[in-house]
Amino acid sequence: MFVVGADLTRLSCDDVLVPTGRTLRIARSWRALLPDDLVTDEDAEGVCVDLAWNGDERVLEVPGPGARQAWLLDTVDDRGRGLGWLLDGAREALAAVARREVAEPVHGRARRLVGLPALGTGWGGAAGRRGDLLQQLLPVLREAADEHGFDVALVLRGPSDLAAAQRIRREDTAGWDLPEPLRVLAEQLGERARRGQLALFIGAGVSAAAGLPTWEQLLDELAGHSGLDDDLREGLSRLPPQDSAALLARELGRERLEAFVQERFGPGPYALAHALIADLPVQEFVTTNYDPLVELAAADIGRDLSVLPYDEARPGRPWLLKLHGDAAHPESVVLTREEYLQLGDSRAALAGVLHSLLLTRHVLFVGTSMLDDDLIRIAHQVRSAVQGSDRGPRRPSGTVLALQEDAARSRLWEQDVETVAMARGDTPPAEAARRLEVLLDLIGCLSTPPTGYLLDPAYRGMLSAGERALAEALQAVSDVMPEGAGTPSAAGEVAALLRRLGAGRSAGRRDGGPDGTSGEQPADAATEPRDDRLQSQRPG
Repeated sequence: MFVVGADLTRLSCDDVLVPTGRTLRIARSWRALLPDDLVTDEDAEGVCVDLAWNGDERVLEVPGPGARQAWLLDTVDDRGRGLGWLLDGAREALAAVARREVAEPVHGRARRLVGLPALGTGWGGAAGRRGDLLQQLLPVLREAADEHGFDVALVLRGPSDLAAAQRIRREDTAGWDLPEPLRVLAEQLGERARRGQLALFIGAGVSAAAGLPTWEQLLDELAGHSGLDDDLREGLSRLPPQDSAALLARELGRERLEAFVQERFGPGPYALAHALIADLPVQEFVTTNYDPLVELAAADIGRDLSVLPYDEARPGRPWLLKLHGDAAHPESVVLTREEYLQLGDSRAALAGVLHSLLLTRHVLFVGTSMLDDDLIRIAHQVRSAVQGSDRGPRRPSGTVLALQEDAARSRLWEQDVETVAMARGDTPPAEAARRLEVLLDLIGCLSTPPTGYLLDPAYRGMLSAGERALAEALQAVSDVMPEGAGTPSAAGEVAALLRRLGAGRSAGRRDGGPDGTSGEQPADAATEPRDDRLQSQRPG
């Protein structure tokens, strides 16, 4: 079972649970999951679905094309039946999902992935009891995942929800099926992330989990568009990849090549790994990928990444360096040998950023085989600079999370980075990739600040006596804060701290719900846009 900050309508998964009520009206934020022919009415508040309940059933399978299956679940408790009723609905929905046969999980995952929100925390009646709900829902989801043999992702968009859920999970260390060495590694990397010492390097393997091609697959796809005869296409495999790319670029023409890259690597659903990476409390990201999936996943939880070198880097704002170009700027894409050589010349400033990170941070490499010429050159340059400083032995400047054991490659890189394999060499790659997701999930849990819900009234029940006293004192400070305090001022700094502690996140107002019910507007629709992580979706 995973806990992740994301937008369920854009997370790549096999099944999605969508909250509704007996009127079959859902919040508008779920509209992308519904076929057009099922929508009978639509306005700013919600969408009506042309389906019908059969008796007292609570789960409906939404018909429609596509590999991702949506399910409607009745979560609106208008009779005061309590959290037990919501939990029973979750069990019933997951059992219905398990009965649907799936020949192969999405994009070759080892197991099906089922995504759901914190059920009932919108208009379902549990908005003010979010702590109680999460404490009881998390074990239910884990039991269902074990029973049915699929993975479950609890998707939360609010910072209070994420912080509270991760605190609950930290109290039960049995929630991650990992060998002890990987658990120890997760603790070390989580501590580095909390201290601001961790940076991320993201390779093509991460985006492969979202259905995007690896380098070899990209060359195959380009060859299919090139019109080369069979002999030349066969000869491509005998050329170094960068030379194959150069020949294909010449045959296609730069304009057609750029158009292909822009379309193939454009916005789309992101993988679970993208969301887990974007959740980490890390400020510096580097990637050789052309796609925008990391920045999309970050934006969906309110993290506005500056994409370098196209955006301006701003103090305090996290950034993502596109080392090999960006599909949104196809003229910048590095593909051929000549372009790689230019990276060491005209694009040296970009490589210098990674130099700096390897010298000043601990870089976590995910989804890369460490065979890229640029990485080899940069690592060599950093090694030369350190060895020339007349200092003693230096700790590795990074950790590579490899899918399978490769003793020779680990030995090759041991002077620069520590290589940690997810599984033995005979383990299927999909199983090793899933273990990598589990490891990223544990790192995220251990690195999440434990205070993000301290001032959120919906989580008051989770606080100890000492925490409640502290929350009351801080709330008194929040009550006297001037409105519109600018960040450069002392008041602005205090206001930012209070927001990070959950101040102002559950203030509700009387309004009608999307099911025609009345009550307090849920906290997950009232999150202020100045929060670090937005929550605009209204599950339940």
